[in-house]
Amino acid sequence: MAGTDQFAYEFGFIGMGNMGYAILKGLLHQYDPQQITFSARNREKMEDVAARTNVQPAADNRTCAAKARYVVLAVKPQQFDHVIEEIRDVISEQQIIISIAPGITIASLKERFGVACRIVRAMPNTPALVGEGMSGVCWQESELTAEEKDTIRGFFQSFGKMELVEEKLMDAVVCASGSSPAYVYLFIEALADSAVKYGIPRAAAYELVAQTVLGSARMVLETGEHPGKLKDQVCSPGGTTIAGVAALEEFGMRNAILKATDACYEKCTRIK
Repeated sequence: MAGTDQFAYEFGFIGMGNMGYAILKGLLHQYDPQQITFSARNREKMEDVAARTNVQPAADNRTCAAKARYVVLAVKPQQFDHVIEEIRDVISEQQIIISIAPGITIASLKERFGVACRIVRAMPNTPALVGEGMSGVCWQESELTAEEKDTIRGFFQSFGKMELVEEKLMDAVVCASGSSPAYVYLFIEALADSAVKYGIPRAAAYELVAQTVLGSARMVLETGEHPGKLKDQVCSPGGTTIAGVAALEEFGMRNAILKATDACYEKCTRIK
């Protein structure tokens, strides 16, 4: 089913990098390929995505923007000005722009478009590719109808979970979920390396560690217990786990994470 009124598509993606493709794949769990279009700079990439998803690409960014009710800006911040310059005169108040760029505010986006437009600012993450994404989202409440809010929620929930937050917290969302999958992968790799060191085959080590991370995260989400309490339940007095925890504390695991978050947040605040 295609979009209604003057729009041929419900969603149009401008940009098809790792994040854009992850969201597109997740969106296909709930929407037909015929409801979606996209554009990208690389023609070979466009053909590859179209072959893998059955989503037909638009001829260019302007065509993509003009024909979609919800326009997803999935390009890097440094490409925003060029893309907005391309599409600004085909954007109308009937459309909604969904921006997934870190650090760029709703006010800044409206100023760049220079026309009346409605903006949803979001920070998703790459686990969207497997339907386990987490997105922080903000919008200006008075600008959207109840139906549009439901559509936007459905959009983000098609590839994971969504948390509506105040815009002033969006840079912190980048720290909490936008960038942090990289830290988790680094942890998985390091822990698997330690298992390989003691003789466990590489493939088995990754499976052991990754499933443990997945199960531990699910424990936090489904039990509602404080992570510290769940940690304590694993740490028997005088046991192996508390010895490992003590070593992590000695070598500054918590401090390293805090420093990584500080660096991430500072970088977000410098993006304009």
